[in-house]
Amino acid sequence: MSVIDFKALDAAPVGHDPFDHVLVPGLVNNEALRAANEDFPVITKPGSFPTSHLQSGPGFAALLEAMRGSEMAESLGTKLGIELRSKPTMVTVRGRARPTDGQIHTDSAGKLVTVLLYMNPSWEEPGGQLRLLRGPKNLDDYAVEVPPDEGTFLAFPCIPNAWHGHHPFDGERRTIQLNWVASRRYMRREQVRHSVSAFFKKFSGH
Repeated sequence: MSVIDFKALDAAPVGHDPFDHVLVPGLVNNEALRAANEDFPVITKPGSFPTSHLQSGPGFAALLEAMRGSEMAESLGTKLGIELRSKPTMVTVRGRARPTDGQIHTDSAGKLVTVLLYMNPSWEEPGGQLRLLRGPKNLDDYAVEVPPDEGTFLAFPCIPNAWHGHHPFDGERRTIQLNWVASRRYMRREQVRHSVSAFFKKFSGH
């Protein structure tokens, strides 16, 4: 059985309010999801960590392989109208959120598409639920709210009006972020930046 339900992804509609996005709850099959969560890297500090700085098991690795594979690039690229098959990818992982996370932002122009795959049990907290926003000023001016429940998949193009953010949350919030990026040069620069940041996080509480 495939780790990812590509039939569900292919069948999912593209939402257009407030910007193009694809939202698919339960995209990862239950057995693979359980294995990935059991093998999820131990992350005790907030922030994004490159996978090269984390230790994880085979279940987690299998999920990442499926996310970064050609079938995902083909399916999602066709749906969003962006050529992804030849583009490099980056993956970062979050294990915890801090109260300052979730501020309204758009993703870097060097990124083409952002995928967020959430890995948390059923989410009841009001904070930590990502909102797709109509503008940069108000977290309550949103079209879509995404509880970070395990297996929930969200993808959107990294365009100037793709504002998003969430109300504060402090605690465990597991997220895998996959990006297709415009160039290997950008990818290498971001890898260095994340590596430096991860190094200093080992010695701080931030």
